[in-house]
Amino acid sequence: MIVQEPVVHADCKRIFEKQRRKAAYIALTDANERKEKLQKIQAYLMEHQAEVEKVMYDDFRKPASEVLLGEVYSITSEIKFACKNLKRWMAPQRLSTPMGMIGTVSYIKHEPKGNVLIISPWNYPLSLAIKPLVSAIAAGNVAIIKPSEMTPNTSGFIKKMIGELFDENEVAVVEGDATVATELLKLPFNHIFFTGAPSIGKIVMRAAAEHLASVTLELGGKSPNIIDETADIQKAAEMTAWSKCLNNGQTCIAADYVMIHESKKDAFVNAYREVVKKMYTSDGYKVEASDSYARIVNQRHFQRIKGYLNDAVEKGAKIEVGGATIADQNFIEPTLLTHVNDGMKVMQEEIFGPVLPVLTYRDKEEVIGYVNSKEKPLALYIHSNSQRSIDYFLNNTTAGDTVINDMMLQFSNAEVPFGGVNNSGIGKSNGFFGFQEMSNLRGVTKRQFGTMKFIYPPYTDKVKKLIELFIKYF
Repeated sequence: MIVQEPVVHADCKRIFEKQRRKAAYIALTDANERKEKLQKIQAYLMEHQAEVEKVMYDDFRKPASEVLLGEVYSITSEIKFACKNLKRWMAPQRLSTPMGMIGTVSYIKHEPKGNVLIISPWNYPLSLAIKPLVSAIAAGNVAIIKPSEMTPNTSGFIKKMIGELFDENEVAVVEGDATVATELLKLPFNHIFFTGAPSIGKIVMRAAAEHLASVTLELGGKSPNIIDETADIQKAAEMTAWSKCLNNGQTCIAADYVMIHESKKDAFVNAYREVVKKMYTSDGYKVEASDSYARIVNQRHFQRIKGYLNDAVEKGAKIEVGGATIADQNFIEPTLLTHVNDGMKVMQEEIFGPVLPVLTYRDKEEVIGYVNSKEKPLALYIHSNSQRSIDYFLNNTTAGDTVINDMMLQFSNAEVPFGGVNNSGIGKSNGFFGFQEMSNLRGVTKRQFGTMKFIYPPYTDKVKKLIELFIKYF
């Protein structure tokens, strides 16, 4: 597929201005009109399923089942949920009336923010571009999508799909590299939805500040997976291996390290080794021959992860599982490391690959001290059969989301707010939370009877006493 040349600043501004002129009209669309647009996206993805699978295989050999699960399903389930609930979300949200406001009624009107910019990443290039678009359309916005240039085949598909389904003045796709994103960020968008690294999130936030635009930043970091001595180790190993190897570990909510009770470390390592064999070598061939295993997106990221692995081994880490790499395939085997420490890059940087360090602990307090010494994670996982331990870990840490006795369920659960906290993200998406993120919560108060003129000037002693009574009793 031919990658189009980056558009110039004038083209970005032209599309933006066209959409700004159309925004007021789109804001007045009703629930049925918005649902129709969402259903067109769903129908298109269903009709072009084979093409979706092909472009992602061409970009980084993503298995078809992972495309359907991690890309298509996350979009179609979001669309179905939005269509089911959109009319209720758009209805005025009635508020209670405090005694001091007697005679008035109040409600929240969810109105669209207007011009939305979506800057999406390469690791889930379809779902992380279109899922925010679902929220933007549901809330009545116009939008420009800037997909990642690192997955050009998928970006081309997104541009084609959007071009066939929408007029440019409503939804448009702008392809190109970081210079195009920089030009787009100069424009006065009302809301920016960015998914990517915290370092780039800070750049986006600074650019948004120039126009006082609101932002949703879905970032990342080092998400811990805590496994205590009461956990079902076999299940914990299965869930951890699946989630860490899905998309070749290039998942922002994948666990970046394990903290396991020292009494269960050996059992976990052995179970992890067997699970990886079962998942990727059941036919007797090596992992690199498996059609269920994706690849690192490009050579730069392959060398980055390999560098972390080499650095860890040089500094004393032990490879318990995997460790093999093939440069010309951007292949890194599912790898489990023990004897790691904070002096290693693998424990300092978000790995974003199928390499998993394992730390051990003796006391629960060690876990809390270690986790809380780091940036607040996007996700935190707890494997335990002790409710007391679960409560302890949950109540003494902070994370964007937490999953207990499973992995990575939060992204596809439309009832759960998805997002980070501070360094791992700002704002929430999924279902109503995504709709709300793309909306201005406009408070409306209407007086039905009565008056407040008894507190108007001149401020006599009588007025002052009335105000004092008001403060005391209301």
